Amino acid sequence: MTIENPARRLAGSEHEKGVFLIVAATLAWSASGVYSRLLTTDVWTAIAWRSLFGGLFLLIPCLFLEGGISRQQWRSVFHPTGLAMIACQTFSQVCFIGALYMTTVANVTMIYATAPFIAALLGWVILRERVSRRTLIAGGISLFGVAVIVASSIGGGTGLGDLLALGMTASFALVIIIPRINPGVPSLPPTVVSAFLTLAIFAPFGSVGSLDLHNWIVLAAFGATNFSLALVLFLAGAKRMPPAEAALIGTMEIVLTPFWVWLLFSEQPPIATFFGGAIILGAVLWHTAIDFNRSRRPHRRLKPLGGD
Repeated sequence: MTIENPARRLAGSEHEKGVFLIVAATLAWSASGVYSRLLTTDVWTAIAWRSLFGGLFLLIPCLFLEGGISRQQWRSVFHPTGLAMIACQTFSQVCFIGALYMTTVANVTMIYATAPFIAALLGWVILRERVSRRTLIAGGISLFGVAVIVASSIGGGTGLGDLLALGMTASFALVIIIPRINPGVPSLPPTVVSAFLTLAIFAPFGSVGSLDLHNWIVLAAFGATNFSLALVLFLAGAKRMPPAEAALIGTMEIVLTPFWVWLLFSEQPPIATFFGGAIILGAVLWHTAIDFNRSRRPHRRLKPLGGD
C-alpha cells in the first residue's frame, strides 16, 4: 500500500501554480508588440497614457503586496534607492515605447534579451559581485549579436530605435540591480510614481485629441496587462519555483513577441535580425539551461554512520 505524502503533494501543486503564473506573465509581456502595432496615435501620446493606465492598475496590487499602502511604504519614494528606481524606470518606459515605434519588434525583443547579462556586469561594477565565467561568455556572445543587429540598422531608418532599445535594456538592468543595494526598500511605490511622472512629462507633447475609443482601449489593455499584470504574475510565480526555472520559462518571450507581430501584422524583420537574434537566443538558452539543470540536480547527502 502506498501512502501519499501531503507535503509533497502541496509542494507539487505550488510548483505547478508557479509554472502557470510565469507562463501567464510571459504571455502578457509578449503582447507588447501587438499593442504597439494596434495603436494609431503618436509616440508621445502612447508613452504618456500607457504609463497612466499602468500606474493606475499597479495601485491595486500595492494594496496587498510589500505591506500594503502605508506611509512607511511610500516613504521609499524619497529614499535615494527609490529616486534612482524612479529615474531608471521612467527612462526605460520612454525608451521602450519609442523603440517599438521606431524599429521592428524583433529588434527590440532580441536586444532586450541581453538585460540579465548587462545586469550581471553592472552588479560586478556597482556591487562588486562575482560574475561567473559562463555568464561572461554568454554575455559577450549576446552583445555580439546585438552589434550585428544594430550595425545592420545604421542608415536603414531603424538605427535610432535600436539604440533606444539598448538604452531601455541598460536602464532596466539598473532596475534589477538598484533594489539589491537596499533590499529593505519597497520597489512597487517607485514603479507607480515613475508611471505617473512619465505621464506628467510627456502628456504635454502628445495629442489627447488623437485618442479615439480604439486607442483608449488599446492603451488601457497595454498598461493593465503588459505593465501591471505581467509584473504581479511573475513575482507571484517566481516565489513558487527555482529562479533558474522561472528564467528559462521567461525566455519564451524572446520568441513569442516577434512571432505574434509576424502572425498578425506580417512584420518581417531584417535578415541581420535573424542572425543576431539566433546568436542572442542561443546564448540565453545555453546560460539558463545550465542554471536550470544545476537547480534540479539533487544535493548529495552524507550517508549516516551505520546506515544501510
